[in-house]
Amino acid sequence: SPQVYICSNNVQARHQVIELARQLSFIPIDLGALSSSREIENLPLRLFTLWKGPVVIAISLAMFFFIYSFIRDVIHPYVRNQQSDFYKIPIEIVNKTLPIVAITLLSLVYLSGLIAAGYQLYYGTKYRRFPPWLDNWLQCRKQLGLLSFFFAAVHVAYSLCLPMRRSERYLFLNLAYQQVHANVENSWNEEEVWRIEMYISFGIMSLGLLSLLAVTSIPSVNSALNWREFSFIQSTLGYVALLISTFHVLIYGWKRAFQEEYYRFYTPPNFVLALVLPSIVILGKIILLLPCVSRKLRRIRRGWEKSHGIEEASGSVPHLSPERITVM
Repeated sequence: SPQVYICSNNVQARHQVIELARQLSFIPIDLGALSSSREIENLPLRLFTLWKGPVVIAISLAMFFFIYSFIRDVIHPYVRNQQSDFYKIPIEIVNKTLPIVAITLLSLVYLSGLIAAGYQLYYGTKYRRFPPWLDNWLQCRKQLGLLSFFFAAVHVAYSLCLPMRRSERYLFLNLAYQQVHANVENSWNEEEVWRIEMYISFGIMSLGLLSLLAVTSIPSVNSALNWREFSFIQSTLGYVALLISTFHVLIYGWKRAFQEEYYRFYTPPNFVLALVLPSIVILGKIILLLPCVSRKLRRIRRGWEKSHGIEEASGSVPHLSPERITVM
């Protein structure tokens, strides 16, 4: 790791070592007094420190949506019609869970940035520290994004295996028999054809963009990019990936969100739940892109402060404390 943890009771010596580490292309992290040395010694013994929270969130989401899909798609047919659909558990139920978790994790990556921007707008400064929970959330965005890519990639693998199932072949043969029995010569449905074509196309595009985000998070690739290039890929293209993924889910749902039979046990379909968080993030980003909001946020991130502007208008300019540090 390029990070170097430094602690000392001598402030001047600590600053000299920090400057030396920077000249050697390391990333110095100042942990203050020498009493922090025990914490530094325990760092190599820690296992996936930044991964614990995101992994717990991902597992919790996966369990919740798996149980939710199991109740709707397996328990409901059995209770209502005594229809046994338990064979769907290994692949179909899992495959319905994976994309919801993937798009939810991707939404969490950018929701933290929106909350941080709102925090700065509310207090009118970038020098105020974020709350600990938000600071930890911002530090875990890379892990959340990589987990989102993992769930999306596994979802693609499961989707490719769907036609290989024996149950799918039986259903296809039954459908063909029913069509012959009903003397239907042509079952072509133009609307369904277009829906599936767009659904698959948006899915491929979203996976491609997620792959690009995952590759650029690798340290060796990351170090080859300047800040503007990295920000464009991780921020701009990241929001584009979230938007395309949202279209992917919308096209999957199509008209079913407005049909009563899909609200089993009076619960909304899975894709409706999957759209909640991405819609909030996209709406929040649109608000931040409004000229009046984006202009103020840009001024704040360049160092302008609301209190400074008020006192400057009244004729007195305060002296900024050198102990203040930027968080973003």
